[in-house]
Amino acid sequence: MDLRKRVWSISAVVGLLLIAIERSHCKIDWEVPRCDGWYNSLGNPKRGAVGSRLVRLVPAQYSDGVYQPVQEPLLPNPRGVSRLLTKGPSGLPSTRNQTVLSVFFGYHVTFEIFDSRLPGCPPEFMNIPIPTGDPFFDPSGTGKVLLPFQRGPWDKESSQSPNNPRIQVNLVTAWIDGSSIYGPSTSWSDSLRSFSGGLLTSGSEWDMPKQGGERYLMWSAADPSTGEHGPQGLYELGNAWANENMFTAAEGIIWFRYHNYVASKLHEEHPEWSDEKLFQNARKTVVATFQNIALYEWLPGYLGNKTLPPYPGYQKFVDPGISPEFQAAAIRFGITMVPPGVYMRNRTCHFRKIIDIDGSLSPAMRLCNSFWKRQSPNVKSGRDVDDLLMGMASQIAEREDNVVVEDLRDFMYGPLRFTRSDLVAMTVQRGRDFGLPSYNKVRQALDLPPVKTFEDINPELNRISPQLLQDIAELYNGDISKLELFPGGLLESLDGPGPVFSTIILDQFDRIRNGDRFWFENRQNGLFTDEEIQTIRNVTFHDVLVTVTSAEATDVQKNLFFWRDGDPCPQPAQVNASLLHPCTNATKLNYFDGSKAGFGIFIIVLFLFPVVSFLVACVVAYFRKSKYRKFQKRRKAVDRTEEPAVGIMAYEWQGPKKALHPVSVEVDKKRRLQVFDRSGPALRCLNLGNQTYLDVLLSNDRQHKALLLKVPKEYDLVLFFEEENKRAEFIKQLRPEVTDIGQEIRVKEMRERELLNEALTREQRAQIVETFIRHAFSKVLEIEKSDAGDMSGVSRKKAMAVLQCELTATEFADALGLKPDSLFVDSMFTLADKDGNGYLSFQEFLDVMVIFMKGSPEEKSKLMFSMHDIGGNGFLSKEEFSRMLRSFIEISNGALSKSQADDGIQAMLQAAAFDDKEKITWEDFHFLLRDHEKELQFAQLNVKGMEKQGKKRLSRDQRVSFICPASSSNKTDGQEIRRRQGKKLGLHTPKVYVNPKREQYKRNPIKQKIQHFKRFVENYRRHIVCFIIVYGIVAGVSLERCYYYGLQADSTGIPETSVVGIIVSRGSAAGISFLFPYMLLTVCRNLITLCRETFLNRYIPFDAAIDFHRFMAMTAIILAVVHSLGHVVNIYIFSISDLSILSCLFPKVLANNGSELPLKWSWWFFQTVPGMTGVLLLFTFAFMYVFASHYFRRISFRGFWLTHYLYVIVYTLTVIHGSFALLQEPRFYIYLIPPALLFLLDKLISLSRKKVEIPVVRAELLPSGVTHLEFKRPQGFVYRSGQWVRIACLMLGTDEYHPFTLTSAPHEETLSLHIRAVGPWTSQLRELYTEDSLLELGTYPKLYLDGPFGEGHQEWIDFEVSVLVGGGIGVTPFASILKDLVFKSSIKSKIQCKKVYFIWVTRTQRQFEWVSDIIREVEEMDTLELVSVHTYITQLAEKFDLRTTMLYVCERHFQKVWNRSLFTGLRSVTHFGRPPFVSFFSSLQEVHPEVGKIGVFSCGPPGLTKNVEKACQQMNRKDQAHFIHHYENF
Repeated sequence: MDLRKRVWSISAVVGLLLIAIERSHCKIDWEVPRCDGWYNSLGNPKRGAVGSRLVRLVPAQYSDGVYQPVQEPLLPNPRGVSRLLTKGPSGLPSTRNQTVLSVFFGYHVTFEIFDSRLPGCPPEFMNIPIPTGDPFFDPSGTGKVLLPFQRGPWDKESSQSPNNPRIQVNLVTAWIDGSSIYGPSTSWSDSLRSFSGGLLTSGSEWDMPKQGGERYLMWSAADPSTGEHGPQGLYELGNAWANENMFTAAEGIIWFRYHNYVASKLHEEHPEWSDEKLFQNARKTVVATFQNIALYEWLPGYLGNKTLPPYPGYQKFVDPGISPEFQAAAIRFGITMVPPGVYMRNRTCHFRKIIDIDGSLSPAMRLCNSFWKRQSPNVKSGRDVDDLLMGMASQIAEREDNVVVEDLRDFMYGPLRFTRSDLVAMTVQRGRDFGLPSYNKVRQALDLPPVKTFEDINPELNRISPQLLQDIAELYNGDISKLELFPGGLLESLDGPGPVFSTIILDQFDRIRNGDRFWFENRQNGLFTDEEIQTIRNVTFHDVLVTVTSAEATDVQKNLFFWRDGDPCPQPAQVNASLLHPCTNATKLNYFDGSKAGFGIFIIVLFLFPVVSFLVACVVAYFRKSKYRKFQKRRKAVDRTEEPAVGIMAYEWQGPKKALHPVSVEVDKKRRLQVFDRSGPALRCLNLGNQTYLDVLLSNDRQHKALLLKVPKEYDLVLFFEEENKRAEFIKQLRPEVTDIGQEIRVKEMRERELLNEALTREQRAQIVETFIRHAFSKVLEIEKSDAGDMSGVSRKKAMAVLQCELTATEFADALGLKPDSLFVDSMFTLADKDGNGYLSFQEFLDVMVIFMKGSPEEKSKLMFSMHDIGGNGFLSKEEFSRMLRSFIEISNGALSKSQADDGIQAMLQAAAFDDKEKITWEDFHFLLRDHEKELQFAQLNVKGMEKQGKKRLSRDQRVSFICPASSSNKTDGQEIRRRQGKKLGLHTPKVYVNPKREQYKRNPIKQKIQHFKRFVENYRRHIVCFIIVYGIVAGVSLERCYYYGLQADSTGIPETSVVGIIVSRGSAAGISFLFPYMLLTVCRNLITLCRETFLNRYIPFDAAIDFHRFMAMTAIILAVVHSLGHVVNIYIFSISDLSILSCLFPKVLANNGSELPLKWSWWFFQTVPGMTGVLLLFTFAFMYVFASHYFRRISFRGFWLTHYLYVIVYTLTVIHGSFALLQEPRFYIYLIPPALLFLLDKLISLSRKKVEIPVVRAELLPSGVTHLEFKRPQGFVYRSGQWVRIACLMLGTDEYHPFTLTSAPHEETLSLHIRAVGPWTSQLRELYTEDSLLELGTYPKLYLDGPFGEGHQEWIDFEVSVLVGGGIGVTPFASILKDLVFKSSIKSKIQCKKVYFIWVTRTQRQFEWVSDIIREVEEMDTLELVSVHTYITQLAEKFDLRTTMLYVCERHFQKVWNRSLFTGLRSVTHFGRPPFVSFFSSLQEVHPEVGKIGVFSCGPPGLTKNVEKACQQMNRKDQAHFIHHYENF
């Protein structure tokens, strides 16, 4: 144990010693300068750092004093200045013999201290118009060519006012600190290091830097000669622009090699040093050497032996910031010395031939074809770089004058959209961008005397080239004050920079040196000793070049920046452009080329999302319908025992595009041809016995299967037989019988197609009959001929058939809407058929219609009496009278059972005192109708298709009294109604039903409209307020974003790009961001039910929650489509925009590296999170919204259920979509969090209930497909009458929940539902509770319950008078309400509601007999007569149809005798037809004048609730009690 401790102790000591030694080796005892230039000045840390402001020598000159540049027409066209000022011959050598190496070293120095060439954000363009007919840029003379120019970066705190005009920023350090060698940031420097031995990373060769790695470090503009782009093949150096041409790249490679040389030497001297210590020591040595060469060797030669004053020591108050005058004008003088080509030579003075881009050879490397070269055949290795450097050292630069070679003036590189540009014009435009003052103002600021004329600028130039100065003067309109700094500086230059440029350059370098705390001569920074400083001062560029290349000391001259006579390797000749390969011309590129087809197809695919969803929904609907039909067939098969078909099997052809119908045909002994459905029932019967002849047409092709039987005055019978012998057998059955009685059968053969064309189908016969009836009515009523029916579409033969048409008894019954075997039809047809041929002619039909339509009450009653006076003796026996009454009662189509009908007939006989009479005369019959003369007066005989044709018919509201008038002759009925009001009306009884007195409401139209509007606002004020709030917020957030991106967000770069697309997409996105989260609140059922019981119910229309949900959802999808369209526009714009624009717009995603090429449209859609989630959202929405449509929701509720559960995906994708916003910070969560928390809470409440199984106590299958379920009431389940629940049954194999209204009252111990089987789920649920299923299961299937949930019906108790309107199964909520009302009144509970009118609208009372049972129970318990029930049977014609009038008479007589309805057995009044809501509501306003608000609650099909809503709106236009309507549809 002790040994182990001792070993651990020794190991720890050794480890600590090693760490201490390593730290001593790594320790750097001097301050390491930062790469980004910060904290060089301790008093002002940002001074001279990356991103620091430029320092103006003279105040800015902007047109608005703030940031707008001065341009044409105040100043001349930059291209015009360029061509006039700098055009001239190339090949003139430097007067001081400066070398090309000096020129490009100067380039490297400028890269070291400034960079403002990157485009600024937001992108602002100052494109240069090219003069029409420019030989290089507009040879076709269009006058529409623009040279692209984008303004540089500026300090965002400037551009505020004339006191704070725009000032540009420097993107590198202003210090000479090696940022062009190591990069302007630590991360850049680290990317260049190898982290081994202090070296920089080498490429394929040890003496060459690596190529094409880090994408965003090096500026990678496109090669204008070849179009190559991207970082591949570019050297990675500290200077982003090093690869601009091969010559500046060679300068960067010199210092890359020199660093590795110094680091290697240090490593040899100090092998114990760490990589970091080696690197930093090498770095400070290289930077000091570069400082020394730049200021003390290169600068004096560049300025013509003008030197800086001696170094005064570090001056901490000096700002080294680059001046705009220096950057955009003075230092640009060097472009006049750039040659059109550069020599390459080896150590032995052999000048190499250069391989051009077309494979030809040239004496020098052409400048214009060397920009941004990735693959140069001339510079492949380190030795090639050596040859290039030695060639530049031997080559004389161009003369220091105003002339610029065409390589820079006409063939400078440009963007891919326009590959060539003009460096001089760009420099002039850059000066305007920077707001440079005029040439004379700068002279004054530099204490130089101002010039008064253009000739005074340079007298020597004026002597040599006076025309040039005259042309320049003319360009500036002779105003010397307008002459700009750069043109003026070029004009004054002679054998080097003139006084203005020289002064600016000396000032700049003096400030850089004196303000640099880390300057190598500053003995206070601890970087170098005096001895080391002197050593550095002795190092020349010659020493560096010899050190890092294969050249020996004697291979190049001592002063590399000048070539003197006697120096080694003189150039063969001064390079002239005419000796070199020509520059490639400018080309244009459309960024969207190659993308049009793909982009268009994808947009079409996006638009097809809803179509695909619709097709899928159609397929689902088809299968659901098919499955439901099969289910119904199985049920019918169980309920029906099919009888074997009789006769001959065949298929009936019923018309083109209709399927053949399987039938069996047989001729019976009475000469009747019977056509049966194969399942049993007879479809048609043709009486062949009274026909004189029959035409039989047979097909003689296609296997001879078709047969057509023509029977006069009937539509044709077309049969297809399976075999020809079957057809022959059918003809054989016809022949003997026909010939026995002397009838002729005429057989004719023809082609099958001709046979089918010859056939008169049932539809064609129906058209003929309809036209027949219309023309008949046009004779009786005042109907125009144009409305009587158009026969232009039928053949002449068939038009004649209309005029000669005679109706069969079946067609006559169908026209009246009655059954063919009805007693009423039989009696009336017998009366009308005067000739007794079994058919009604046009005149016979007309005679009887005239009386029914226009006759007096006496004539109508006589006609009805005559219909049943079979003997024509003027009286009816008791049996005949009973038969007449039975014919009327039969019209109810089975609404009454036989016993009910007999009771009704007996009641009428007793009421009329006919029970003792044997014979009844017409006078007796007319006396029976005395109380109904009004109804009889207006009674007509409605015929199909003619219900709306009569011009003089009264409207239903005018003719039908819902509540009988107090002054009516029917005093018993009037007393009954008044008794039902539940109040003593006193002596003055108001008229319960009156025609509104319109006189008191007469106003001019404007006032009337105003009144209607006021009433509308009063009725829907809660809806309106909520609507305004919700949509006001939507509009507000949308407009705010639109305003922000349109006017306020200048920093985003939007104004110069996709203004409309961005505004539309961001504005719509803001609206969606609000709508989708708050849409959740409209489906928080538990929250709504809870809030309904609070004061909030007075201000928020909770009943309209689902309607609001639909409105918000539709608005959201519209905004989503608008949002998508906006982005389609955006992505197109982004796909054709320069990367410089996109990098401003999306700085976190895209960096501007000079490649210019924007990303393809596919990247935006498929490689960005917002793009992918957006496409997925559109796809999801397509399914959700299509399946949520009314049609598909009804057909496939499960499809709606499942697709609506996609909301989880929708909100997840929406959050992701917004969280990865490319353009702005996420804002979606601001809107999402509050409603999402409430929705989750609501869901948790529902989920906690859904897991509880509820046992069913009793199940009963009622008529009309209604299933009555009674189940146990869960503990703590509290609800109000009118509320609803959602149930699911897992025995059905699905957990989908369906909503149903409770029919039980709150006081009952169990809960009950009445569910009608109208769809797949409800039908399967009913099937589950059949006897067979229950026997198989052994018990009632259990239910899952969710609820209760509130709705408007529960508010019936809040109104003094409530009207309940139930249609069909929509009576379910009112069953609960009626029972609850009666119970509360029986226990004398204090409730506000004093009177309830219940209107039950049903096709027949037998449709929902269980409702009758509930109403009967309510009537027995309703001792205070709070409930007034009215039943409307709608399957009958309306009240003033003659047939229904007689039925109405029977009902009223029965009610007088038995005080109950003949049809329902209830005390409530039974009506026939549809309820006249306007008349009823008008009556209520008279009956209850003291009531201010009347609640109307309707539930049923949409048609019913819409009619109620219209009636309420119509009544609410009056200044009386207004009706508040709550409704639910099923």
